[in-house]
Amino acid sequence: MMHQVNTTFEKYRQLIKTAFIALFTCAALTSYSTIRVPNIIGSNMVLQQKSDVKLWGWGEPNEKVVIITSWDNKTYPTVTVTGNATWELTIKTPVAGGPYIIKLNGSNSIVLTNVLIGEVWVCSGQSNMEMSGTWGLQDIKAELPKAKNNNIRFFHMAKASAPYPQQDCIGEWVICDSASLRTFSATGYFFGKNLNSKLNLPVGLIQSCWSGSSADVWTPDSIINNDPILKEATKKIAVNGQVPNIAGYVYNAMIAPITNYAVAGVIWYQGENNSHVASIYQRLFTSMIDAWRGAFHKNLPFYFVQVAPFKYQQKNWGALIREAQTASMKHPNTGMVITTDLTSDTNNVHPADKHDVGLRLANWALAETYHQPGIVYKSPLYASLSIKKDKAIITVDNAEHGLTINGKQATQLYIAGSDKIFYPANARLKNNQMIVWSDKVKEPVAVRYEFSNTAIGNIFSKDGLPLGPFRTDSWPVENEYKFNTN
Repeated sequence: MMHQVNTTFEKYRQLIKTAFIALFTCAALTSYSTIRVPNIIGSNMVLQQKSDVKLWGWGEPNEKVVIITSWDNKTYPTVTVTGNATWELTIKTPVAGGPYIIKLNGSNSIVLTNVLIGEVWVCSGQSNMEMSGTWGLQDIKAELPKAKNNNIRFFHMAKASAPYPQQDCIGEWVICDSASLRTFSATGYFFGKNLNSKLNLPVGLIQSCWSGSSADVWTPDSIINNDPILKEATKKIAVNGQVPNIAGYVYNAMIAPITNYAVAGVIWYQGENNSHVASIYQRLFTSMIDAWRGAFHKNLPFYFVQVAPFKYQQKNWGALIREAQTASMKHPNTGMVITTDLTSDTNNVHPADKHDVGLRLANWALAETYHQPGIVYKSPLYASLSIKKDKAIITVDNAEHGLTINGKQATQLYIAGSDKIFYPANARLKNNQMIVWSDKVKEPVAVRYEFSNTAIGNIFSKDGLPLGPFRTDSWPVENEYKFNTN
C-alpha cells in the first residue's frame, strides 16, 4: 500500500514538474519576443524640442516595431529588430509642449505617458554637483514647500562603473516635487528652474555625477591610453575605495548609456580631484569634452564651475587647478562660472551656496545657447599686462561698465619685480583697467590676483560678477607637477 502511495506521489510530482517546465519555457519564449527600451526612455521624460530624437531598444530578431506619437498622431514606418536583437528609430519632435503619449507596438505594447517636449541638460561632475537637500543645504530646504513643478523633470542616474561601454543605466524620470528634489542635484535644480522660468518651457535634467571622482574616469579610456601624458597622469588618481580609479570606468556606465538621447548641453562641476595634477587638467578636460561631443554627435555647450577657494593638501593646488579651468575656456562653446565670492569657509570643499551657482550657469545658457538679450553672465577676466614706469597696467575683458572694489582697497593682489618676490599691491581702477603698484617694487614685471588656495578677493565688475583669479607670469610654482612632454 505504501509503495502505491509513493508511486502515485511520484507521478504527480513529475506531472507538476513537467507543467512547470512548460510554463517556464512559454514565459521565456514570450519574454524573448518582447520589445523593451532603456531606462532613459520612459514615462515622464522630456524629449529635446525641434530635434531628430532617437528611440531605441531590444527585441526578438525580425520582430516588427511600430511607433506612434500623439503630438502629430503620426505612425512611423515599421522598424525591424536586427539580428543583434536591437532596434532604433528616429522621430521628429515639435516645439516645446505636452504632455504627450508615445506608443511602441511589437509583440507587446509599451505606452509612454506624460511625455514633455522641451530642453534637456546633463548635470555631471563630482560632489559639488551631487550635493542635494540630503546634505542639509538651506537653499534647498527653503525650496521644498514650493518645489512642485510639472514642467521640470529629473532623471537621477544610479552610480555605476564598467570596463566597457554599457547600453543601459539605472534610473527613472520623475516630476519635480518636494520628495524628488530632496535627493536631486541642487546646482542642477537651480539651473533648470531658471531655464524653466526664463524660457517658459519644460526642462529635463539628467543627473550623472559621483562624489570624489576625477575627470579621468569620465573620459573614454581610448582617449587616455592614446595620450602618453594623460596616461601618466591617470596613474596618479587617488585610491580611496569609494570612487573608481580607472580611466573610462564611469564614462562607460554613466555617460555611454545616454549618448543616443538627444540633449541640449552639459553643466559640469568638478576639478578638486585633479588638483594634484593641475598642469594637465586643461588637456584632460578639453579631451573629455571633445569625446562627449563625438559620442552625442553634437557640439554640446559645456558650462562649468570653477572650483572655490579651499585649503588643499598642498600649497598652490587650488590656484593651479583654477588657472587650468580658466585656460579651458579657450575651447569652443564653453563657459565658466567663477565662485570665489560664493564661499566663506575655506576649510570646506563644499560651498553651501548652490542657488547662485545654478543661476550663473543658467545665465551662461540663456545668453549663449538661447540667445536671450540683456543677460549679464561673464565674469571679468585678465586680458593683458603692460608696464609704465613703476606701474603695472592690467586690462580685463568682460567689464564694459568698469570695475569696482568692494572695500577701501584691493585685497589678494600682488606685484613682483624680476626677483620674483611678490608684495601686496595697491590698485586704482579706470574703466576696464587696473593700475597696480607697490612702493617695494620699482620695476614691476608680474601681477597676481587670488593666486593661492584660499584667496578671496574683492574686485568685481560693476555688473556684480567677481574678477577671475589670474597671474601674468609663467614662473615655476611650488607643488606644480611636471610631466615629460617629449
